[in-house]
Amino acid sequence: MSHLSVNQNKLQKRLRRLTAEAVTDYNMIEDGDKVMVCLSGGKDSYTLLDVLLHLQKVAPIKFELVAVNMDQKQPGFPEEVLPAYLEKLGVAYHILERDTYSIVKEKVPEGKTTCSLCSRLRRGNLYTFADEIGATKMALGHHRDDIIETFFLNMFYGGNLKAMPPKLRSDDGRNVVIRPLAYCNENDIAAYAELQGFPIIPCNLCGSQENLQRKVVKEMLQGWERATPGRLDNVFRSLQHVQPSQLADTKLFDFASLSIDESVAPRYLNVMNL
Repeated sequence: MSHLSVNQNKLQKRLRRLTAEAVTDYNMIEDGDKVMVCLSGGKDSYTLLDVLLHLQKVAPIKFELVAVNMDQKQPGFPEEVLPAYLEKLGVAYHILERDTYSIVKEKVPEGKTTCSLCSRLRRGNLYTFADEIGATKMALGHHRDDIIETFFLNMFYGGNLKAMPPKLRSDDGRNVVIRPLAYCNENDIAAYAELQGFPIIPCNLCGSQENLQRKVVKEMLQGWERATPGRLDNVFRSLQHVQPSQLADTKLFDFASLSIDESVAPRYLNVMNL
């Protein structure tokens, strides 16, 4: 794109490169795949579609992209925005109409956050639809910061070490979820979305409050990054270099049978002379 400044061009190249690296590292997309790109209308999913369209042009393999948006019937949802955008791009798409808004409002007490139930209903419907259209992969717009936040949310509030994996097979084995933006940070994505002028649809149409636990963790992580730039990169790298023997999960590592290895020669080391 010749109209981009030097810094803007670097930003675009960085997002494309990091996406390609994540796709390659985790074998996210294979020759002949039909990739269903879940498009919410937010900055992350727009960026996801944008970089995957570029990857489709330059990759040495052939794969199909189809965009899918789930219209959950929130009052005020601008139904015309995504079809107009996708038709302009010439991207195949489906608008999946499911009134999960009414279900959420019925089940969740007034004043409580609706995000958890809303996302579960959305995910279930998208899983089913992916199966119906023969999609071999489901691409979601979660990025590096989402993965790190989820890791700390699970640690602080769930008492376990898990995050969002870059690639996941659903429990029933019918879907493979991929997160091609796993190596990209949120600030870059936000800057790119603004640069491209994506027609953002806000995620507050239902009037629900933001997930407060995630907000607390996000603010904590942003504070860390301001105080020590590069810390979030190190946190993410740690998720890629897990050493089970240095943790404490007896199901993951056999601590019970650890004993001296009698086959190893004794040291006979005089520690006083060290």
